[in-house]
Amino acid sequence: MKLTKILLMWLLISMPLGIARIRAVETGPVYPGTEWATKRPEQVGLNADKLKELSDYAGGFGCVVRGGYLIYSWGDASRRKDVASAAKPLYAHFLFKAVEDGRIFSLDEPVYKWQPKLNHINKALGYKDRGIRWRDCANQTSCYGLTEKPGTAYAYNDWQMALFWDTLFQKVYGAGFETVDADVFHPGLTDLIQCQDNPTFMAFGIKDRPGRLAISPRDFARFGLLYLRKGRWKDKQLISREYAIMAVTSPLSNSIPRAVGNEAEMIPGQRSIGSKNIPDNQCDHVGSYSWLWWTNGRGRQDELHWPDVPEDTYGCFGHGGLRAMVVMPSLDMIISWNDTKIRGGEMENHILKLLKDSVTEPADN
Repeated sequence: MKLTKILLMWLLISMPLGIARIRAVETGPVYPGTEWATKRPEQVGLNADKLKELSDYAGGFGCVVRGGYLIYSWGDASRRKDVASAAKPLYAHFLFKAVEDGRIFSLDEPVYKWQPKLNHINKALGYKDRGIRWRDCANQTSCYGLTEKPGTAYAYNDWQMALFWDTLFQKVYGAGFETVDADVFHPGLTDLIQCQDNPTFMAFGIKDRPGRLAISPRDFARFGLLYLRKGRWKDKQLISREYAIMAVTSPLSNSIPRAVGNEAEMIPGQRSIGSKNIPDNQCDHVGSYSWLWWTNGRGRQDELHWPDVPEDTYGCFGHGGLRAMVVMPSLDMIISWNDTKIRGGEMENHILKLLKDSVTEPADN
C-alpha cells in the first residue's frame, strides 16, 4: 500500500506542468445509474467549441456520451419523442432475447408458426410467404408484400415491419398494445438500463401506429451504451455478447439486390407502422444494413456509407436522419438527437465528422 502511494505521488509530480486534466483511475467501465454522471468535454478529451459547432449545425435537441459519462447536451435531452425508424434495433434486441429465452427456436424459425395467415396468401407465387424467417424480418429481406421470395432481395418496408412487431410482441411475448410497455419493454430492457424518461412503444397511443418508440436522447444513449459494451450492463449480460456483436457488424452482402418493387398479396387487414406506400420499397441497403442497424459498410461501388468517420460506426436513423442514435466504438462515443435539420447521408456524414473532429485525445478503451 505504501509503495502504491509513493508511485502515485511520483506519477503526479512527474506530469508535465500545464496539463489540462488528470484522468481518474477507473475501477472498470462506467455506467449511468438512475441519472447520468457528467464530465466536461475537456475532461474526456473533447473540444467544447467543436461540440457547439455540431449542435448549431444539427439544431433540435440531443446529447453526447463518452466513456460512460454524459459530456454535452443541447436543447432538452430529457424530452421523450417519437424516433420513427430509429426504433427498429430495439425490435431486433427483443428478437434476440426471445431466442435466448427459448420463446422461439432460432432466427431461422419460420414466422408462419406464429402467424398462420402467412400460409394462405400468394398462391400464384407458390405460397412464398411460408418461407419468411425471423432473420428475414430483422434484415428487411422478407419481401413481404412484394413478389420476390423471402431472403432473395431487400426492401425497406413498413408493412413488413408492422408484421414483425405484431408477431413478435403480441404472439411470441403475448402482450397487447395496452400492456407491452409494462409487461415486456420496461422489465425486459428500460428498467434494466435505468432509463429516466419513461420510454414507450406507444408513441402516439394504442390507436395510432402502435409499436412506434418515443424515447429521450439521454435514454436512447443508454441503449447505445449497452451495445457499445457488447450487451453488458454493469454486472449483467443483458443480451449475449455474440448477438450484441453480430447485430452491429453483419451488414447485408451487396450480392443481395434491392427488390424491384412489384406488389404482392399481404394478410387481409395488414397495418403499416409508418409508410402507406404500396408496394413499400424505400431505399437500398448499400452494404450497410445489419439487423435493423445502419453500419459504415461499403456500397455497391465500394464506397463507405459515411466516408469521413471511423469504419466501426453504427447507428439507427429516423425520417432520413432527423432522429438518430449513433455509436462510435473506437472513440468510445455515443450521440443521440431528435428534431434536427439532418436529412440524408451527406448531412449524417458531416455531423458525425464534426463529432469525430471534436476528439483531442484517444479513448481510454
